[in-house]
Parts: sequence; C-alpha cells; structure tokens
Amino acid sequence: MQMIKYFMLFIILVICSLIGKYLSKKYGIRVIELEEMKNALNMFQSKIRFTYEPISEIFDQIAQNTSQSVGQVFLLAKEKMKNSTANRAWEEAIEECENNLTKEDKYVLKTLSKLLGQTDVEGQISQIEITQKFLETQLKEAREQKEKNEKLYSKLGTTIGLAIVIILC
Repeated sequence: MQMIKYFMLFIILVICSLIGKYLSKKYGIRVIELEEMKNALNMFQSKIRFTYEPISEIFDQIAQNTSQSVGQVFLLAKEKMKNSTANRAWEEAIEECENNLTKEDKYVLKTLSKLLGQTDVEGQISQIEITQKFLETQLKEAREQKEKNEKLYSKLGTTIGLAIVIILC
C-alpha cells in the first residue's frame, strides 16, 4: 500500500514538471516561428523583386521551403486567394493558422496586407521591409520573454509538484 502511495506521488511530481516544461517551451517555439517568418518574408521579397511571379505561386514556393507552422500560413493564403484578394487572403490566413504567435505578432504580420497585390513591385517591397522591421521588434521582445519565462515555468512546475508531494505526504 505504501508503495502505491509513493508511486502516485512520483507521478504527480512528473506530471507537474512536464506541465511546466510544456508551458516554458511555448516561448522558445514563438521565437523560432518569428525567425522563420522573417526568413520567409526575406524569400518573399527576393522573389517579388527578381522573378515577377504571381503572388500565389510565390506563396506556394515559400510554403514548401519553410516549416509546417509558417508554411501553413502561406499555403492557406494561397488557397484563399482563389476566392478573394491577396490582402484579404493574407489577413485571414494569419488569423486562422494555429501557431504560437501572439496577437501583437499577428497584428504586425497583418500590416503586410495593406499593399499586397495592390501596388507595383517597389511598393510591395517597401511594405515587406516595414513589416520586417516591426517583426524584428517583436522578435527582440520574444527573445527577452523566452529568457525570462522559460526557466521560470520550468522550475515553477517542478516546485509546485514538490509542494503537492510534500502536502500529500
């Protein structure tokens, strides 16, 4: 009987620690997604400047060359462009995709839609550059939050688990 009690307490400690690790991992994933989005926007800018391909084809190529979470945004935007304008499709894709980006991150990415598909190449490139600058600010903030909160949640989960174990003993 005593053995079962200790086993259950150990399971509680492990579960609390895993929850803390899970919550802390979100901060790291957000940084990775923002970096990937920044790289995808660089690719988008280069393709617009040098290839003169339609935006839907560029989005398809970017979706194939990036990670699943970022690629999904571009793929969804490409699909939505079949029924609506490029700027509206981009906004809807940013809003609908499941990722670890915050509301502020999504707002920054939506600024790209203002001139998307409505102006000449230089206008679109300048809008991409503006979005990249805003994204760099978000990336800096995300890195700071990661440094601050990643260790906090990891240790907090273990500490709460230990506290529960001590109370139940």
